[in-house]
Amino acid sequence: MSSEPRSMSLRYALAGALAMAIGMGIGRFAYTPILPGMMEGLGLTASDAGLIASANYVGYLIGAILAGGGWGQGRERSMAYLGTGGTAVLTAAMGLTDAMPAFLLIRFVAGIASAFMMIFLSTIIFSQLARTQQAGLQSLHFGGVGLGITVSAIVTGAVFVLGLGWQMNWFAAAGVSAIAFMAVVWLMGVDDYAPPSQSRREPPLVWNPALAKITLAYAIFGAGYIVTATFLIAIVRQSDGGFVVESGVWLAAGLAGAPSVWLWSLVARRFGLATAFGIGCVVEAVGVVASVSIGGYGAQLLAGALLGGTFIAVTAMGLQIGRAVAGDAPRRALAIMTAAFGVGQITGPLLAGIAADLTGSFFAPSIGAAVALMIAGLVGLQASNRPSDQ
Repeated sequence: MSSEPRSMSLRYALAGALAMAIGMGIGRFAYTPILPGMMEGLGLTASDAGLIASANYVGYLIGAILAGGGWGQGRERSMAYLGTGGTAVLTAAMGLTDAMPAFLLIRFVAGIASAFMMIFLSTIIFSQLARTQQAGLQSLHFGGVGLGITVSAIVTGAVFVLGLGWQMNWFAAAGVSAIAFMAVVWLMGVDDYAPPSQSRREPPLVWNPALAKITLAYAIFGAGYIVTATFLIAIVRQSDGGFVVESGVWLAAGLAGAPSVWLWSLVARRFGLATAFGIGCVVEAVGVVASVSIGGYGAQLLAGALLGGTFIAVTAMGLQIGRAVAGDAPRRALAIMTAAFGVGQITGPLLAGIAADLTGSFFAPSIGAAVALMIAGLVGLQASNRPSDQ
């Protein structure tokens, strides 16, 4: 193989990492470290915070359903750019209002944008890496989520040091996202391009037991992981950890998340994707329980590291399993799995917020999230299929 295809694959993987940093690491998860300041500054309850989070995931679900349609054929690049660039704009919009209806609308549209980025960009990059036999670069693509979380921790920390309000957190995150988006366009170009494997319309998706099981596990995982991913810093704030601990916990999540896909790929190579998926869910459940049941800031740092070190990789492995067992309709499978994931993510914050308000803490919803993660792991283990174990 010549160096040119390998070089192009690396450019695409780098672009994917930056886009994932924008659409997921910042556009989605910057909400977590900004949330405590919004709750204090605006008097938001945990139920309010959960509702805002769920609005984002409703948008993600709608976006995933839309992206699964045939209309996107041949428009993958432009739609990926629309989702990525739109995320930067919508991130800034969050700092321009203090009204609950506006928050809900902005986060809803941002969810659509992130789903478009995720599905259309992943379709392009996975096809490029498969064609050039560079599938190992998928870890770089998904590692962008951890990069974005790390950047959001640094940005929110800097804003706090400067004594600025929660609004500036959104503006600063948007500025970083805009710069990264320009880099994405530079790396991937602007011409629409249909990879050879996607040059024809995909046939209807044919369901099989492995695909059904991993889709169900993916939905349950979405409901479980999102509780801690949304409320972790609010949990730290309730324990009076202070700014340093809050920033440190979220930074630990980002730093653990960046190399996590590569590290878990080693586990998957040894035991198979389905087994690695199940183990990852169990490890994350341990971190969720630690966040609310073990005293001390060390436990919270551990919870952050276990969250970041698992949820990105488990998300990636779930999609890889789905793509492997989807036959000739990988984009449709990615869209359906993303939609199932979205249903779980909508349910998790809503129930967790209500439970937290009723009980006065995040203990009960966190334990419930850990149980969901364990169930997801058990179901995912049964999704083993020889193609997914490669």
